[in-house]
Amino acid sequence: MAVSYTLTEGLTVGVEHLWPLLALPVAVGLLTYLIRRGEGGSRSASNRSRRLLLASRVLIVCLLVFGAMEPYTVQTRETPGEPGVTLLTDESASMGIYPNTTGELVQDIEDEGVPVTRATIGSGSNSRIGDGVAANLRENGTVVVVSDGRVTEGRSLATAAEEATSLNATVHSVTPQSPRTERAVSIAGPSTVSQGVRSQYTVSMQGVNVRDPVPVDVTIDGETVTEGELQPDGSLTVDHTFEELGSHRVTATLSGDDEYARNNVFYKSVRVVEQPDVLYVSQGEYPLQNYLNSLYNVSTASSVPADLDDYAAVVMQDTPSGNIGNATALQDFVINGGGLVVAGGDNAYENGGYETSPVASMLPVRVGNATGGESNIVILVDVSGSAESGLSIQKAVALDVLDQLGDENQVGVVAFNHKAYRVSEMQALGQNRAETADKIRRLSSGGATDIAVGLQGADELLGDREGTIILLSDGQDQLGPPAAVANQLGREGTRVVSVGVGKRVGVPTMRQIASESGGSYFAADETERLRLLFGGSSRRYQGENLTIVTEDTFITSGVELTANPGQANNVQVKPGADYQVATADGKPAIASWRFGLGRVVSITAYDDDNTMGGLLERPDSLVVTKSVNYAVGDPMRTQTGVTAVSDARVGSPATLTYQGDARPDAPNASFRQVGDGRYRGEFTPPEAGYQTILDTEYAANYPTEYSTFGPSDDLDSLVEATGGQIFSPSQGEQIARQARQKSTRVRTVRDTWDWVAVLGALLLFTGEVVARRVQVYRGRTSLESGLP
Repeated sequence: MAVSYTLTEGLTVGVEHLWPLLALPVAVGLLTYLIRRGEGGSRSASNRSRRLLLASRVLIVCLLVFGAMEPYTVQTRETPGEPGVTLLTDESASMGIYPNTTGELVQDIEDEGVPVTRATIGSGSNSRIGDGVAANLRENGTVVVVSDGRVTEGRSLATAAEEATSLNATVHSVTPQSPRTERAVSIAGPSTVSQGVRSQYTVSMQGVNVRDPVPVDVTIDGETVTEGELQPDGSLTVDHTFEELGSHRVTATLSGDDEYARNNVFYKSVRVVEQPDVLYVSQGEYPLQNYLNSLYNVSTASSVPADLDDYAAVVMQDTPSGNIGNATALQDFVINGGGLVVAGGDNAYENGGYETSPVASMLPVRVGNATGGESNIVILVDVSGSAESGLSIQKAVALDVLDQLGDENQVGVVAFNHKAYRVSEMQALGQNRAETADKIRRLSSGGATDIAVGLQGADELLGDREGTIILLSDGQDQLGPPAAVANQLGREGTRVVSVGVGKRVGVPTMRQIASESGGSYFAADETERLRLLFGGSSRRYQGENLTIVTEDTFITSGVELTANPGQANNVQVKPGADYQVATADGKPAIASWRFGLGRVVSITAYDDDNTMGGLLERPDSLVVTKSVNYAVGDPMRTQTGVTAVSDARVGSPATLTYQGDARPDAPNASFRQVGDGRYRGEFTPPEAGYQTILDTEYAANYPTEYSTFGPSDDLDSLVEATGGQIFSPSQGEQIARQARQKSTRVRTVRDTWDWVAVLGALLLFTGEVVARRVQVYRGRTSLESGLP
């Protein structure tokens, strides 16, 4: 049995064993008997000598017993280390706009007595900064990164931050100020468009030290369509309708002097294809048919025919189940890759008997009141150290989320840092709302952030039930792989709705977690939209117009909604489907999902005239167009030859998709089969401009390294996550001071002292024997024992 006692803060004394004390009285008694035996004889030592001998022997035994008890001390010590700085220099092209101050910085640090180890982590068009940081990390070490943090290849800086945290390493950064001007132009827009349909392209500019507007010239097939100016970090929009089939060229050119000329021109290759063939099925005449005629090659029918091979998608509006036609052919069409859009009305969904029709399984919604039913929900609250400063906000948002959830739901609460903690078990919310809210208010913070562990803890609380995890976090994950866990949850039927909370939210991380599981991302001020998903009858959503539920999907990105159709069919969004748009009173208006190889969209909003109530007028009409385009999918999926080429960058691998009976062959390209008659090719463009592969034109642009300039927020996040600082090139002395502080560690040290007791006993015994021999040698006693 061990015993310890704290003497002062930082000092504890103790022994590992108490049993040797049992031997002490036995040993003392035996010694007393042996030493006092024969006392009083003519050849015996004096009583005084015997008492001294007994005292020394008892002391020796006590020391041996004390040593057998294994005494120890535990104390906190500050131990100086050997300071050193690993200086990582980014010499990639994006750093060319900064003056080279590395030499002076190294000299300043070494002048303070701290040695510097230098390494280069980027050069030319290659910025593998995350790899470079990770490769140079050492336990309790200091790394200084001279870089803008623009990663173009390899692992991310967030991954490097995880590894640095696990090693207790500190990463500082040095970002010099650029006196030079640098600009980069780019074009965003569709690469494949339909003939005769208006397309939109956005020309934007990014750079540093850009203070004045910059002239830009935009050409299409060599003819100028726009001459204007781009504001710093600004953009302009070009609308164009391509009337001729084939490849077309959209080129943007900036004017003015800057550091690099190669990124002042951007090339965009656009393939114009025939308008997709769409079948419109309806029992009456509605404005949607005319709207579709302006975008697609539309055929009409009163019911679905048996042969749908000629169509890319079927749009069915206000058709009762008894008049659908060949539902089996429609199902086979969608399973094999065709698209389906089902628009509602007085004769559709619950009014058209869809719940018992063959089309019911294909739809992303089921007939029934959208405010009914219950869901299994876990509110997952980040209480780690990164959320500590804003914990009051975290709890406020958690309480707000709780307020959005309907009474019918089964709700539990889990808190997490580097561990998961059950705060409230799964229970009906209606009767336990106040108790659950009180437990949320009592949460406290601390510890590292591991969102993956939190997700696993929430999943364990759900058990065998499918449900939804509402994650409240700043997304500053330092440990686990949350996206991989979210992906696994999604495959098991549990989605993650992530809510970004905090002063500095890692939005990309939070979006990725939601996306991997099939869920949605909301900002902290958007939680009212949770009522659309989980409000039920007790927490009904009330708005003024149509509301986007899931942002940044193919259907909702760039969409502005102002319409308010008066009616909507009574439906519920199925688990696994994407809830895109809701009506003003919280009913599903648009939902979508994949069915087999095809895509299906339900549009349930309409008005008293059995039309779509403003959805066919700008700006709302864009959501209808994108819904049908989503169902159409790839308009070239039935063609042979090259069907798609990815955006290409000089020096980086690009991909193309080829459909045909045999594997294609092209110079400097490799192909692998990815499906029946479908091949994926990889090639690397040698230079910028318009190039050709397999008789198909594509655009190759400047390397990614030249696309973005200036300090990266990801580098700032890495520095913050590891407890580092951001320095200027003139602060070498401060960097040295930080390295020296980092090398000094406060450690808990345990020392054992049994050897001191044994050594003391040995010295005492030896000293006593020597003393008695001296007594005999000097003639002070005639006894052989040496005792007087």
